[in-house]
Amino acid sequence: MADTQTKSPDRPTPHSYARAGETLVLPPVDVRRKRPPLLSFLLRMETLRKASRVVSLLALDFACLLTALVTALMVKAVVREGVWAWDASLHEARETVAFAYLVTVLLFARSGLYAERAQRPGIARIVSSLFQVMVVSLIYALVSGGEDYNSYYIFYGTFVFAVAILGSARWLYELGTGALLRAAGYRRRAVLVGSGRHIEDVAHALRDEVHVPVEMVGFISLTPRPDNGLRSLGRIEDVAEVLDAYRVQEVIIADPDFPEERAVELVDTCHQRGVTVRVAPSTMEILVQRAELVPGTSVPLFELRPPVFDGFDYFLKRSFDVVVSILLLLFLSPILVMSALLVRLSSRGPVIYRSNRPGIGGTAFACLKFRTMYSDADQRQSDLESLNEASGPLFKIKRDPRMTPVGRFLRRYSIDELPQLVNVLRGEMSLVGPRPLPQRDFDQLEDWHKKRYLVTPGMTGLWQISGRSELDFDDLVRLDFLYLERWSVGLDLAILLKTIPAVVFRRGAY
Repeated sequence: MADTQTKSPDRPTPHSYARAGETLVLPPVDVRRKRPPLLSFLLRMETLRKASRVVSLLALDFACLLTALVTALMVKAVVREGVWAWDASLHEARETVAFAYLVTVLLFARSGLYAERAQRPGIARIVSSLFQVMVVSLIYALVSGGEDYNSYYIFYGTFVFAVAILGSARWLYELGTGALLRAAGYRRRAVLVGSGRHIEDVAHALRDEVHVPVEMVGFISLTPRPDNGLRSLGRIEDVAEVLDAYRVQEVIIADPDFPEERAVELVDTCHQRGVTVRVAPSTMEILVQRAELVPGTSVPLFELRPPVFDGFDYFLKRSFDVVVSILLLLFLSPILVMSALLVRLSSRGPVIYRSNRPGIGGTAFACLKFRTMYSDADQRQSDLESLNEASGPLFKIKRDPRMTPVGRFLRRYSIDELPQLVNVLRGEMSLVGPRPLPQRDFDQLEDWHKKRYLVTPGMTGLWQISGRSELDFDDLVRLDFLYLERWSVGLDLAILLKTIPAVVFRRGAY
């Protein structure tokens, strides 16, 4: 039988396995499919693949950390003495890199940054771990007393350069190794278990998985087969045979109401065969992440506190917004000026469109955008309601006739949103947060949707890096919930960085 991680059988037709007495007919394998023999050989050697992953990541982290240290030291020399001092910086970096690298490896390992691709966290965890490395190193230096306070810049400087260098290197590593794995034919073969539309929602979300390509073999439904475009693999009672027949590596429970007794049986069946089980969270499970035990009650109770930013969290987030938005306004000023000229010359009307949108607590504010439509766009919207292509309260049309040619380009690359940096400076918006909706969309929200207005709206968020206009509205709201419950400066930075490729490659934008 072919190795489950090197050869992917040709997709079988629906119900291609069947009972013939007690005989199970396996799906056919397409022997014509070719892949590099060396890569296939390496993938068969699972231990070698795991070892090479850890060793390569350790080497990458060491090189990046050393580069960050040398860069910080050279910048320090330039500022103080006006020279690059390459040799002196390299010599000093060699003396300190061993301790910094040891702490980095331990904290990275604790954060799962050397785990398998599908389990490795992203830039938010990298930033958090590097910050902890800086704190530990700084405390060690203070306790040991081997340095004077004038040299403590090196800790902050190294942290900044390490985030940029190591974060970029890790991102390139994921892209490069992902390309090698795809060339070798590596796939995570997954089966969805659940009912109704939840199956389709999870399948759609995993379709563009960046860590390891997912081959969605099909689904096993608890209810009569839903029409979701996936292959039905039978009943829940057939799960053991399905796992064996399709050589499944992963089972995903995509149903918040999955029966507990069925779940226990399913997990046991999967673990007996070495199959990973994962659960797609419901809205309630996302909320429980923030729950706190209330002591002194006869029945264990958990309190769900409102996810508002106050105290030190608010100060940290607001400071981050102000500093980064000022830097972005300065850096992007040529694009802002050019866009304003194009809007002014291409059609009649104001350069800046002020869209009145509910903000925090539902209080309206003027959301600034470069005008992308003709001046009578608001009056014509009621005539276009029947052409709406978005779900829920959103209003979206891919080829909106009200849009100007220049506006179509600006919106395609989200350049029209850049004036909202001024909203950020005013405190009306944040760089990252739930997107503010027009009043027309806000009026159609359900009550549970409005939890997203407990915090300041943002220029970008999990919507923009997770499919944007291609996602169902309820899925978008759940992403907002996830952001509110998991917020950190590292998460904000990760979302900002991931917004760049989402905009450049125009994923789901119209």
